Amino acid sequence: MSADQVRRLVVVGSGIMGQGIAYVAALAGIDVTLVDVDAERVANGIAKIAQSLDGGVARGKVTPEARTAAAARLHANTSVAEAVRDADVVIEAVPEQLALKQSLFQAIDGAAPAHAVLASNTSSLSIGAIAASVADPSRVVGMHFFNPVHAMKLVEVVRGAATSDATANAAVALAGRLGKTPIVVRDTPGFATSRLGVVLGLEAMRMLEQGVASAEDIDRAMELGYNHPVGPLKLTDLVGLDIRLAVADHLHATLGDETYAAPAILRELVAAGKLGKKSGEGFYRWDR
Repeated sequence: MSADQVRRLVVVGSGIMGQGIAYVAALAGIDVTLVDVDAERVANGIAKIAQSLDGGVARGKVTPEARTAAAARLHANTSVAEAVRDADVVIEAVPEQLALKQSLFQAIDGAAPAHAVLASNTSSLSIGAIAASVADPSRVVGMHFFNPVHAMKLVEVVRGAATSDATANAAVALAGRLGKTPIVVRDTPGFATSRLGVVLGLEAMRMLEQGVASAEDIDRAMELGYNHPVGPLKLTDLVGLDIRLAVADHLHATLGDETYAAPAILRELVAAGKLGKKSGEGFYRWDR
């Protein structure tokens, strides 16, 4: 399947990542259905995408005509089976829980057309383990987007052991159509980006715990000293501390390396509900 043949895309999960993927796909000329089991959540997701389109117009990044056309391509649904029945590509963007993703892929597999590519936005879970829940694992691939999706240029295309060349090529082509630069990696714990990014983030947290410097200065060191666009602690706030903790725990369990052991400060903040930007506070205050 070429990128131009993708006419209908379904995004399952109406959180920040699902919203972002739907946003760039609609702007790229693809009809998009955003799916969530909760009607209020999916309606809120569509509303947030509309706000993002309005913001793009205000910043001069999106023309009024493109905004109107993209909004017309956006649809909402609370039924996975109904939404995917004529999909060319389905991208899953639900929380990082393997059992949840396996159950979802099993449901998608039973309803989506045989030609549909089934992609997961997982940042660390095994594509092979997810694909084990479908009848034809060759059509399952990882498409790991980055937050904020509209601004981040990378998509990590993850090939499971059974992923076919056709499926991987379709994911690469779709990423290009969405204005992203794809890299292709093998299905290993943490892939390339999470494995590297989590190490830096966890070490920054340990430095904060040890009083080496403030969160602001640790981040500034990486931004100005290593030309990172955003420091590791602020990035953790943007990704979500709960997501970073889940990824760290998964890598610690699968790789058995203490480098990936989550610091106490991360567990304490997550337990306190301080999850970063989405909750208003993490390593920074976002509600001021």
